[in-house]
Amino acid sequence: MFKILAINPGSTSTKVAVYEDEKELFVESIKHTDIELSKFDRVQDQYNFRKNLVKELLLKNNISLDELSAIVGRGGLLLPVKSGAYKVNEIMVDRLMNKPVIEHASNLGALIAYDLSKDLGIEAYIYDSVAVDELEPYAKVTGIPEIKRLSHGHALNMRAAAINVAGKLNKKYEDLNLIVAHLGGGFTTSLHVGAKMIDIVGDEEGSFSPERSGGLQVREVAGFIMSWTGDKKELKKKLRGNAGLKALLGTVDLVEVEKMIDSGNEYARLVYESMAYQVAKGIGALAAAAKGKIDRIILTGGIAYSKRFTDIITDYVEFIAPVEIIPGENEMKSLSQGILRVLRGQESAREYVEENN
Repeated sequence: MFKILAINPGSTSTKVAVYEDEKELFVESIKHTDIELSKFDRVQDQYNFRKNLVKELLLKNNISLDELSAIVGRGGLLLPVKSGAYKVNEIMVDRLMNKPVIEHASNLGALIAYDLSKDLGIEAYIYDSVAVDELEPYAKVTGIPEIKRLSHGHALNMRAAAINVAGKLNKKYEDLNLIVAHLGGGFTTSLHVGAKMIDIVGDEEGSFSPERSGGLQVREVAGFIMSWTGDKKELKKKLRGNAGLKALLGTVDLVEVEKMIDSGNEYARLVYESMAYQVAKGIGALAAAAKGKIDRIILTGGIAYSKRFTDIITDYVEFIAPVEIIPGENEMKSLSQGILRVLRGQESAREYVEENN
């Protein structure tokens, strides 16, 4: 049996889980207050603070570090990487600690995992980093030479859902063409061909979502930015964080929106159905990218718990392929199960080398 520690740092919390093979031993979230985090100038300076809290939590749950077979951290914002597992090495640590592509809490996962693993004689890994980019070359080209399309998205949950559905169908993941829509605070939809995410409709170019603006017309955005009188941080929040449902209806809670609709709020209905409609359009675009040869469409993420919402999307897209609903984000399980496949020899872990990325 393999015992795996999974660590998933977020902006105000650190999720920690331990699995013994497929069995969940515990999952808990450590909350961090603004006062605690304000002591650190940079996000990466928090890693010792968070690491010690992880160790305390393991002790509380009667888990000894010596029992662990491997440690996996949420993959952070590296230079572009492939999907799957990477061993955490000094090159990756240097990148995340000293030259982060973007300062982000997810970068701490690899740092904490590596630090804990060093004295234990076990490997530290990341799995399906936020920086996974397997787009085909023609999916990266834009009409502005200085700008290329990127593939930042919810790779961890989307690939886990795809692998899950492949198992249900008794098929190999690499033998299926799948479209996976992650529906959370942001929406990302991806096309999986040959076990790679070869194209994507990112959360800044597809549907608006509970917190994100989604795709906007460039001319309108340019005019909006040029007329903006606030600071840059406020502008970023206007587009990403305070946009979407939050800006349109004053809430990020889909249940609250559904209550508005049930009470007769027609504007709430329009916004709700527009959001689902735009998700469906993104799915249709990716179906075209696969020449219509799609085995399954998968809806996942927290919002996939809403049958009302997924039914609207399904009504638009089920002519393309059958629709599977895999609700929830399942991040901790996805991290652990990815590394379990590595430990069992079902997948191989890559070495992180920047010159090849």
